[in-house]
Amino acid sequence: MAKRRKIEAPSAAQLSAIEEEFRRETTPKPNPAMAPISQVAADSAQAQPVMSREARVQMAQDSADAKKYRDAAENGRHILALPISAIQADALVRDRTVIDPQEMAELKASIADHGLRLPIEVFTRREGRTAYALLSGYRRLRAFTELYAETGDARYQTIPALDRDPEALGGSFAAMVEENEIRASLSHFERGRIAVVAAQRGAFASTEEAVAQLFKVASKAKRSKIRSFSLIFEELGDLLTHPEALKERDGLRLAVALRAGGAGRLRAALEELQAPTPEAEWSALAPVVAALEKGASPAKGGRPKRAASEVLAEAPLSGGGSVQGLREGRDFVIRLQGRGVDAALLERAVAALAQTLDAQDEES
Repeated sequence: MAKRRKIEAPSAAQLSAIEEEFRRETTPKPNPAMAPISQVAADSAQAQPVMSREARVQMAQDSADAKKYRDAAENGRHILALPISAIQADALVRDRTVIDPQEMAELKASIADHGLRLPIEVFTRREGRTAYALLSGYRRLRAFTELYAETGDARYQTIPALDRDPEALGGSFAAMVEENEIRASLSHFERGRIAVVAAQRGAFASTEEAVAQLFKVASKAKRSKIRSFSLIFEELGDLLTHPEALKERDGLRLAVALRAGGAGRLRAALEELQAPTPEAEWSALAPVVAALEKGASPAKGGRPKRAASEVLAEAPLSGGGSVQGLREGRDFVIRLQGRGVDAALLERAVAALAQTLDAQDEES
C-alpha cells in the first residue's frame, strides 16, 4: 500500500516570495479607470531616473549656455582661434597700400606685451586655397605672422577672429574701408584706389557708385575729392611711384589736367622717370599740369574722353563668347566677353599670357 504524502501549508514568507515572482513575470494590466495616454505617461515617469535638484539646475544651465553659444555663432559674436595659415590676407584687394614700419613695430610690441585686444574679422570661403579670407585687420594679421616667423612662439600661430557673413562683395569692401577709416585715416589716393578696384571687381556698377556707397557718411566735398583721386589711379596709377604722398592740392590739380585730356602727356612724363622721392615725381608732372591749366578749363566732375578702340585681332571661344585684342590710344587691351567668360577663365588667360611673354623675353 502506497505511503501517503503529508501536505503542509506554505509559510507567510514563502507566500510573499511566490507573489513577488509572479509580479515580475506577469505584465500588469492597464488600469481601466486610467486613459491609455495617461498610463503611458505614468510608465515613462516611472522609467526615468530620479534627478536631484542640483542635477536639474545644472541641466537647465547647460541648455541656456548652449543657446547662448548658438546665438553668438549665428550673429558673428563668437571669437574663434584660427590658424594664421588658414586665412588668406589678400583675398580682397586692400584699401591701405602703405604700412609704416614704425607703426608696425609698435603694434608688434603691444601684442607681445598685452596680447591682441581686438579680434580680426574674416569670412568663410566657398572656394579658394584657404578656409577663411580676411575682411578687416590686415595689420594685426601681418603682425602675428611676423611675430611667429621671428619667434616661433606657438601663441602667434593662431589669432582671435570673428567669422562674419557679408551679404555681398560690396559689404566686404565697405566693412574693410569703415574699419580703416575709424582706426587710421586713409590717404585720398588709397580711398580713390579702393573705389575703382571695388567697381572693377563687380561689387558696384561704377566708380561713382562705389564712392557713394563706401564713403556715404563723408561730406559731399570729400566724396568729390575721392572721385578726383580715383581718376588719378585709373589713368596714372600704374606709373606713379609715390602716389600716397601726393598732396591734396597737387592731386586735385592733376585731376583737372586729366579731365582736360592730358593723360597722354602726363603718362609720357612718367614713363621714363625713375623718381626717388615724391618731390622729384611731382617736379616731373608740375610743368605738364601748369601747361594744361592754361588751356580751356573742362566742366567740373567730367572725365577725359577715351581713345577710340581699334580691333587688332579677334577669336571665338569654344565655350561661347570671344576674345579681342584692341588698341586704345597708347594702350593695348585684351577683352573677353560672352557666356563662357568668368573670373576663373580670366585668371587662366592672364597666367597663360604672362607665361608667353616670359618665354618671349627668354628667347630674345
